[in-house]
Order: sequence, then C-alpha cells, then structure tokens
Amino acid sequence: MQLLVAAVGQRMPGWVNEAWTDYARRMPPALSLSLREITLAKRGKNADTKRLTAIESKALYQAMPKRARVIALDVRGQAWSTEKLAANLEAWMGEGRDVGFMIGGPDGIAADVMQKVNERWSFGPLTLPHPMVRVVLAEQLYRAWTITQNHPYHRV
Repeated sequence: MQLLVAAVGQRMPGWVNEAWTDYARRMPPALSLSLREITLAKRGKNADTKRLTAIESKALYQAMPKRARVIALDVRGQAWSTEKLAANLEAWMGEGRDVGFMIGGPDGIAADVMQKVNERWSFGPLTLPHPMVRVVLAEQLYRAWTITQNHPYHRV
C-alpha cells in the first residue's frame, strides 16, 4: 500500500525536506510514503485566486493514485486523535487501497474538488504554515503506523 501526499508548493526550506525524508525513510516498504509537489500558481496583485485555486486543486486531485482513498487536509474537516488515525490506517491497510492526502495552497482546495474526496481531515483550529503541515502529516503517519505495530515510539 502506498501513502501519497500531494502538496501545493515547491522549494521548501531545508528543515522541511530533511524532516520529510526522515519520516518517509522510517516507514516500512509495504507502507511507503511519498510526496508529489504541485506548482503554486503565481499570484500577482490582481490575481484571480478562485481560478488559480481551481488549477492547483485539479492538479492535486490528478496526482492521486487511481482508485485511492483521497483525504483532503482541511480546517473544516474532522479532527482525529493520533489513536483514531492509527485505527484508520489499520482499516485502510485492510482495504489494500492506496491512500492519497491533499494539502492545498494558500487559498485551500476548490469546492468542486472537495466534493470528490472521501474524507476531510483537520489538524484542528490552528493555522499552520504549509511546510509545517507536511512535516506534521509525515510524523503522524509514522506515529500511527508505530501504534499499529506496538512499537515504543508512541508513548502517552
């Protein structure tokens, strides 16, 4: 099973790439974690942000593996505890489908694409910088996997 994260934005700071690579490397081969970066549409002074968000959102959705469960990171989504994520991960592994996560750009994900996703997941009411979302997502997926394996990484 593959876990794919599609995220709007490129040229992340070194610490983001380093953290992402660290957590992705920790995942087992049977549950690989990969990243596909989507080009941020150029926003100028009078940019049509709705149109640009639609372009980015379409690219995010097209990056998802065929027949994958698609989860959008969205502040209006459902908040999950780490234990709930671990239970979800275990259920997804049982389904055998790939799982794709979408991280939108500065203006989020277009409504028409949101209607196509299977679930919306929120990290809570905090506003996080997009680079940080990648790192938190990778760490939480790794932590959830360790819970399913009774690995000592997760301690309460």
